[in-house]
Amino acid sequence: MFIDENMILDRSQSPDYQIIKSVSLPPIHTVILGNGLPLHVINIGEQPVVKIECLFEAGSWYEKNAAESFFATKMLQEGTATFTSSEISERLEKLGAFIELAHSTDKTGIVVYCLDRMLPRVLEVIQEMIFEATIPQKELDELKNITLQHLKVNEEKVSWVAGNRFREEIFGYKHPYGRFQTETQITGLNADNVRLFYEQHLQRGPVCIFLSGKVGDKEIKAVEDVFGARKMSGNVQNSPVIDTPAKTNPQTRTLVEKEDSVQSAIRVGKEMFTRQHPDYFKMQVVNEILGGYFGSRLMKNIREEKGLTYGISSMIYTFRHAGFLTIGTDVKREFTEQTINEIFKEIRLLQEVAVSATELQTVKNYMAGEFAGSLNTAFDIAEKRKILIIENLPEDFYEQYINAIHATTAEEIMELSQKHLAVDDMKVVVCGGY
Repeated sequence: MFIDENMILDRSQSPDYQIIKSVSLPPIHTVILGNGLPLHVINIGEQPVVKIECLFEAGSWYEKNAAESFFATKMLQEGTATFTSSEISERLEKLGAFIELAHSTDKTGIVVYCLDRMLPRVLEVIQEMIFEATIPQKELDELKNITLQHLKVNEEKVSWVAGNRFREEIFGYKHPYGRFQTETQITGLNADNVRLFYEQHLQRGPVCIFLSGKVGDKEIKAVEDVFGARKMSGNVQNSPVIDTPAKTNPQTRTLVEKEDSVQSAIRVGKEMFTRQHPDYFKMQVVNEILGGYFGSRLMKNIREEKGLTYGISSMIYTFRHAGFLTIGTDVKREFTEQTINEIFKEIRLLQEVAVSATELQTVKNYMAGEFAGSLNTAFDIAEKRKILIIENLPEDFYEQYINAIHATTAEEIMELSQKHLAVDDMKVVVCGGY
């Protein structure tokens, strides 16, 4: 067999690469339906597939009674004035449609993927679910039982308990961002409250619609026919009473003891800010260096050098009204204290020692490349566009993001770490033991 030496790769040499300096998202076309609702359209792609997403101001931020938002959303698929839950599932299956009922703190939504030619018939089902849901008692009780079973399983997981307790410590247990479902809340949930929430926030509340994929005039008309004629009251309470926790010593640690657990889940962090904050972009660079990717300092120290864990990461979560930083890992109980000390050690190093030019450039390249890689499909682009619209961000937000990444200096990394990552401001939650 003849082997051409010119065709053999030289694996001692890194392949050529190009640094991503700018991004440009394809435009979004907004159509105002007959009743004034916006339909945001992204027409990209050759495959005959579309995604429609209906977003409602119906997250847990708006609920008066705990868990009613979650159950009102999940019950959309459990029966309407015309069809039972099994009939709804059967109809969608025959149409080849995939549906998700998404619930979050700020918004809830229905997400459906289907062939473009099936969209009108799929919308008939979606219309039933949104405008004619009945919230039947039997199905609600079944959903409550399933949710309780999942809750009991999750309560045995130290990572799940630590994550929930951490958010409670950050925001307070009465705050929408600090609440999490409990057995008492679920069993005591009143069906009438669920129905009322559904009527006010889903059935009659305003909806923001995104249509992406291979979209033409026929698909837009199909959405107009279903949603454009519906009257929306827009009667949404968007200023709930927020009860924040009292200001105590944030360095006081919280331990959720689990004597039978061989591992401890550790969460370290603090409240941060939204995407509108002037330090948002460059704090993403700080976070990436600290624990945002596989080559981060926390991974190198705590996983690779000391072997205390299989993985550790840090992330800045952003909601509409607030945000928070969390550093999370699971370790053997006997390594808990050592791991926490190493986390604080890496934070202090960021504050006291300038990051090298090589490390900083590596992180910048990684972040820019990761962002570019998140724009592969029409649905990916629609997701990015959706963030701009629902959070009222400027059109050039992502361009600002890329520019800010490349403009961040080693001195700014130190300054931002001192400003936003003060160790004395950090909350520590451990589920398991020391």
